Parts: sequence; structure tokens; C-alpha cells
Amino acid sequence: MPPFPFSLGLAAALALAAGACARTDPPAAPSAAPEGESITAASLLGHIEVLASDRFEGRALATPGEDSTIAYLTDQFRRMGLVPGNPDGTYVQSVPMIGFTPKPDASFHAGGRTIALRFPEDYVAYSRRVQPRIDVHGSDLVFVGYGVQAPEYDWDDFKDVDVRGKTVVILINDPPVPDPADPSRLDSTVFKGDAMTYYGRWTYKYEEASRKGAAAAVIVHETGPAGYPYSVISSSNSREGFDVEPADGNRSVVPVQAWITVERARELFRAAGKDFDQLKSAAARRDFRPVELGATADFHIDNEMRKVRSRNVVAKLEGSDPARKDEYVIYSAHWDHLGRDPSLPGDQIYNGALDNASGTSALLEIARAFAALPTPPARSILFLATTSEEQGLLGAKYYANNPLYPLTRTAADINIDGVNQWGPTHDLTVVGWNMSTLQDVLGREAAARNRVLTPDPEPEKGFYYRADHFEFAKQGVPALYTDAGEDFIGKPEGYGKQKRDEYTANDYHQPSDEIKPDWDLSGAAEDVRLLFRVGWDVAQAPAFPEWKPGTEFRARREEML
Repeated sequence: MPPFPFSLGLAAALALAAGACARTDPPAAPSAAPEGESITAASLLGHIEVLASDRFEGRALATPGEDSTIAYLTDQFRRMGLVPGNPDGTYVQSVPMIGFTPKPDASFHAGGRTIALRFPEDYVAYSRRVQPRIDVHGSDLVFVGYGVQAPEYDWDDFKDVDVRGKTVVILINDPPVPDPADPSRLDSTVFKGDAMTYYGRWTYKYEEASRKGAAAAVIVHETGPAGYPYSVISSSNSREGFDVEPADGNRSVVPVQAWITVERARELFRAAGKDFDQLKSAAARRDFRPVELGATADFHIDNEMRKVRSRNVVAKLEGSDPARKDEYVIYSAHWDHLGRDPSLPGDQIYNGALDNASGTSALLEIARAFAALPTPPARSILFLATTSEEQGLLGAKYYANNPLYPLTRTAADINIDGVNQWGPTHDLTVVGWNMSTLQDVLGREAAARNRVLTPDPEPEKGFYYRADHFEFAKQGVPALYTDAGEDFIGKPEGYGKQKRDEYTANDYHQPSDEIKPDWDLSGAAEDVRLLFRVGWDVAQAPAFPEWKPGTEFRARREEML
């Protein structure tokens, strides 16, 4: 199946048409959901202390850290009395993968001079093709703006220009189209305004470059539009990366996938006699056409490869209703992080305490709360700890394409990637606002406890497309993804944004993502108890949750049911 199995434009149009004639039943009212009192700050912290310890070496796949993590998770599920989630009688789903360690060399040639690039300070480059050497020599550089083809927005950054065999230079995020009535704001009718669409994700841009037959795709990193600093790119992509083992050797994938800092991009454009800022501004208009830079690129990548088998971990609580126990609610959280980098001075371990030992801890504690119930809910519950999220949602993608239980009988995915570590909040953030009736269920449970739901305060960063639930959504399964609230009880206004910004700037995908002295997981415990109750409600409700009219995944769900 292709990386993105349906056209966003077509799906959105079909969804709108379906929404006009389809009946949407209101979600059932909460059924005396148990409270999940066993989920506490202390119980959450206990798992995080284990999973984020140096002993687990950053939980990188295909390392002793993976072995330790899998052993811990399976032992916990077994002790809870949950049955193996794989029908083969085990707690694991094997995920065949290939590891790629790149050794790249790259340079640009413009204006009669050579621009040498330092790896990984100036750029990263890697290949997911299953071949030991990748050579791109003298490839013409073409600036393709945001690299988007979106017929539903009447947008085509490529026009009729053939980029086969060329190196495309691409801007990150969606085209920022000004609102004609107020140029200080973005037009909400084009690429959802401030909110990133899938067209803004780096994964889409490489996919589009692959479809166009480019020899290399270079994304220009800018911290604001990307949502994270360049250090995240260099730490995540300069070492071994992974992909699900491809049947065709990834021959259809663009040979070179690369990022470059905006500073070196500006240098390239200047050497080519172009103005980067002017071309960036032009790329925000529909009439933009690709620009030949009059420059060339050389990429040489030695690809060190190995085949590995990583593992998703899955446990099951069988439902109590004979008529519905073959229907499923999935809780998911990724167990993996970035491992260890021996080249670093000082601390070399990416412990990933928040990302995502904390989400895995929440998964375990929700599982424990369900396992302790005197009577299970009507539908079965799956607890899925996925591998390789940090490599591109690969464990979730593998499950969604190779489900252990049919997705047609899967009611929902509730995904947890990071928890609130700074204390109780009045609100809870929903990433992907008003996408499905799962939000209605969550809203009622929150309101019953004097809490409110708020939309993602940073929709421009595209978090909905950056976590495991997205792989289920692409297949049509309604998915819920929440984040910490913003209104911290007893804290000054802006405290939540301040702490979030500090984490993104200092700790995200860095060795410093460790348990901090100021952590207060009491708010996380409240949030996780809410998610426990949502899963109970969904498992008890007469009907499955639904995508709301106008969402791009609704048509896919209607096709499968």
C-alpha cells in the first residue's frame, strides 16, 4: 500500500458529500464509567523511572534497550492478567525492518564556485533505497516552493515542469496564503489557515518528490514553520534510521532525502544570483512556478544496511458481551526513543522520559485499571505499545497495514504520546479539533469533572500528523489524540506555553529529556483517568464513534464499513 493511501483532496470532497446525506447518531451518554482511581502520579512515575533509566539506553530499536523494554512491557501485561494480544499466543507482533546508517558527502555548485556542506552541522542526507551506494552527480537544482499539489485548493507548485532526475529544494509547512480581507492573517479556506495540513509535513514532501521522479529532495529547515529546532533534525537523522522492510527495495522512493539549514540555503541562493526571501514570498501564491537555480548538486551516500526484527507489544482484555467481544478499542503509545550516541561528549543517552516513557507508562496504567475491573466492558480492549514511531510512525503503520484484528471491527484508537508533567489544568488540549465523535465523549467526561476541552494552541505545527494515531486515521479508524492543557491551576497566565516552549527548545529529542525535579504528575493522572473513561464509554456504546462531516478520513471509514 502506498505511504498515503488516498488523495486528501478526493477524500475531503467525498467526505463532504457523504456528510450531506449520512445520518450521524449522537454518541451514547456515558455509562457509569469506573473512575480509574488506581491511576496516580506515583504509579505513572514508577514506570517512567524504569523505562527512562540509563539501563534501558534510550530504548532504540534493535538494541539491548529494545530487549529490556519488550521484556518489561510483556512482564507488566502478564502480571496484570491480560492475555497475549497476538492471536499466535504471544505478546509481540514482529515488525520486519531494515536499518540504514548513512555516510553522506554533499556539495552545491553555483556561480562558479563549490559550496561544501558539513554533515550534520549544515545538512543531513540519507537514503531509504536498499542499495549500498547512492550517487547523484551534477543534478540540476530546482526550487519548487512548498512542493505541493493540492487540487482541492487549486494549487500546483510543480505546474508543467519536469523534475525527473533533478534535485528539488522545498520549503517546510504549507504555503502561508494571506487572507484577502486581512493580509495580517492567513486565509482559513486555503490549507486550513494557521493549521498545518498533511501537505505541510516533511513526509508528504518526500512522497511527492518520489512521485515526480526527482533524484534528490532537500527540505529547507526553519524553526518556526517546522515546529522544532535544527538540532532535532541533526540528532534524529544523522545516525541509523529504519524503514519497514520493503518488497521492492524502495525503488520508487526518491534516492536522496535531505534537510539543509536555512543559512546554507540562503548562501546557495545568493551564489546562484537569487533572492531567497523573494522566492519564498512568491511561493505563497497560486501562480508560483518552479525556478531553475542555475546550480547543481552532488550527493554521495554510503549506505550501511542491516535487516532487523523489531516488535510491537500488544495485550488484550477480552470483552464481556458475546455479541461485541470481537470488536476492539485500541490504546496506543510508542515505546521507542533515540537510543545512545557514543559520539556525544558527556551524556550520550537519549532517555526519552517525556517522549515517550511517559505515554507508555500511561498505557500500562490504563491497562492495569481495566484489568482490575470486576467485569470487563462489552468490547475488547487492545493495549498496543508500538515500535519505531521516532523513525516515521513505522510500528503503527505496520500494525495498521497488518492488523492483528480487522480494522473494520476496530472502534477507535486512543493514542498517548507524552503526558502533562507540570501539574493540574482546568482544560485538556485536543489535537485535531472536532474531527470525530470521540471528542464529544471526552468532552462529556471532562465536563462531569468541571474540566473543559480546548483546541491545539499550535495547529501550525501539525501535531495531528506526527503521532501514531495518524496511521489509524489514514485507514479510516476514528482516532483521539490529546495533549496537556494550557490553563494550569494556581499558575500565572502563560505558564503552560512557557513550559512547552522550554521543552521544545531544550529537551525535545535531546539527552536532557529526563525526569526533572519540578515534575508534578498529578495533572497527568487526571488526564489519563479521563482517557481511561473515554475508552470504557466507547467499549460500552451501542455504536462505533464516527468521523465528523468534512474530515478527510470519513469517506475512508464509510468505504470499509
